[in-house]
Amino acid sequence: MSFFKKFFSKDKEEDLNKGLEKTKQSFFSQITKAVAGKSRVDLEFLDELENILISSDVGLETTVKIIERLEKKVAEDKYLNTDELNQILKNVVVDILSENNTQDIEDFEIPEGAHPFVIMVVGVNGVGKTTTIGKIANQYRKKGQKVVLGAGDTFRAAAVDQLKIWADRSNSDFYSKGMNTDPAAVAYEAVQYAQNNNMDVAIIDTAGRLHTKKQLMEELTKIKRSIEKKYPDAPHEVLLVLDATTGQNAIEQAKHFTAATNVTAIALTKLDGSAKGGVVLGISDQFKIPIKYIGVGEGMDQLQVFNRKAFVDSLFS
Repeated sequence: MSFFKKFFSKDKEEDLNKGLEKTKQSFFSQITKAVAGKSRVDLEFLDELENILISSDVGLETTVKIIERLEKKVAEDKYLNTDELNQILKNVVVDILSENNTQDIEDFEIPEGAHPFVIMVVGVNGVGKTTTIGKIANQYRKKGQKVVLGAGDTFRAAAVDQLKIWADRSNSDFYSKGMNTDPAAVAYEAVQYAQNNNMDVAIIDTAGRLHTKKQLMEELTKIKRSIEKKYPDAPHEVLLVLDATTGQNAIEQAKHFTAATNVTAIALTKLDGSAKGGVVLGISDQFKIPIKYIGVGEGMDQLQVFNRKAFVDSLFS
């Protein structure tokens, strides 16, 4: 049995297909119209394709890269029909997703030697950060792992209470020092709690918005150092949560947070609510940071470990 078949169930495939439905309808209906009646892929079509890609929030830099690779292939093959064009685009997308070190991994696995596995979660308010933390915790709990959620977003009203609700929903442990306390101290003590209670996973929430970029950088750096002080190998993952429906704003947020801390993975939420799923390609290409999770629905189980093959197959189906 292949890796893909072993770890990507029929239910997940259906969720992914539904989650990408708006993007597929928008993207491929436009390409079909652009190709209609043409006997070859000419400069006029390439200009249309460029506009389609940009309107899908692939981003200018990545769009130029796709067009250049397609032009090279067209020059080699001289003539392409619609099916051939779709296959070449599919291959280009696979290449782009492969170039950022994204790997198809087993669902919610814990890296060898990471015990507890410490995840520091960053992102602006409103992108689904707390929900994503809860869904990740739920998936680990379903695999029998012991999980603690650390309430490090101590500045936003109700943030601690919201995380507590998700801890209860996912049957996870919860660590908090309440509102208006030092986030770095919360992170330190949450990791300590995880170690003392033999937890498998510790997920540390952080503030979603501070007044200046400088303040954000300082706060995230302080939290990260506090975790390292308690557990030198941690955090094992710095996960940036982005909202797919915001399109280019998600790319701007990625620039902001990658400048503030060493982001090692990305979770892209709300793909099911967006016709601009092309932002996956733009983020993947521009930042060379692996996309680890995608949100394809509101359900507890509708946060998936990102699988390149499944994503591309669904997008081009």
